[in-house]
Amino acid sequence: MTADHPDFPKRLLRIGTRSSPLALAQTEMVIAALREHEPDLRTEVLPVTTEADLWQGDLAQLGGKGLYTRQIDTMLQRGEVDMAVHCVKDVPGDVPLPAGLVFAAYMERPDVRDVLLFPEGSEHTSLADLPPGAVILSSAVRRKAQILRARPDVKVVRVRGAVGSRLEKLDGRKKIDVRADGMILAVAGLARLGIERPGYVLGTDEMLPAVGAGVLGLECRQGDHAVGALLERINHPRTQREVTAERVMLHGLRGHCNSPIAGYCTTEGDGQLSLRGMVFDREGSKFANVMVWDEHQADPAVLGARACAELLRQDARRIIEGIPH
Repeated sequence: MTADHPDFPKRLLRIGTRSSPLALAQTEMVIAALREHEPDLRTEVLPVTTEADLWQGDLAQLGGKGLYTRQIDTMLQRGEVDMAVHCVKDVPGDVPLPAGLVFAAYMERPDVRDVLLFPEGSEHTSLADLPPGAVILSSAVRRKAQILRARPDVKVVRVRGAVGSRLEKLDGRKKIDVRADGMILAVAGLARLGIERPGYVLGTDEMLPAVGAGVLGLECRQGDHAVGALLERINHPRTQREVTAERVMLHGLRGHCNSPIAGYCTTEGDGQLSLRGMVFDREGSKFANVMVWDEHQADPAVLGARACAELLRQDARRIIEGIPH
């Protein structure tokens, strides 16, 4: 790498990321992976507190989760940073990437499952044993829909903020308007923050993940070949194929980050891809479901398009938009 692109390690790599503790921990993971190839790599992290981070209401009212990435992308376009670290699940699927930007690499995907946590001292250990009318904290419409599908008798209340702040709300150390009986968070996010806490891990058959769940996408300017080549060295091809299938499905559904859409692509031992996709109404009472296989191990984009077509055949657009049948 150094011989082909003398820019590194001599050149300073400026990295744009959100300023949350989780985002900064994830950026340090990326830097550590890059330094396995370029031990003397010099980096500068430029944290950004985005408009979405400051907003405490429903993100749909503000324009959706795309605001988590927009400001950082603008910095990248202007040349103020050389690369961006994004959670792929936060990257809108209904619009193309900003002009001149590309994802040069995807980090290997970790555990995609969600976990139901309980307040300190709670006797509950699973979703099934929560009492009728229990309050579960969650900010994702995808999670809300699937919880209500399994337990229509519980109440799902939106909660925002960094993971640590959310846990304080769950345990009653930070005041909120309700007394919570549980909270849903991502297993991978807790692990990346080094938080160990018992809970009920929801299998993907109980809680299908968001498109791109757990994956870190590394974005750079299309014309910056030195940065692109550096990032490609830590690209995980299997994750890239899986994410491609998921995001093609999302794009075809015109789904954004606040849509009740879930999708999870996996790779079998023989290399065959399988993709499960679901769309829900916000209360979990209506849904469409698909499972497709890439029997010929061809283009993952074709697999995503097939899943999308089948979901649309099942009236996915009407479900997503809440249009009565």
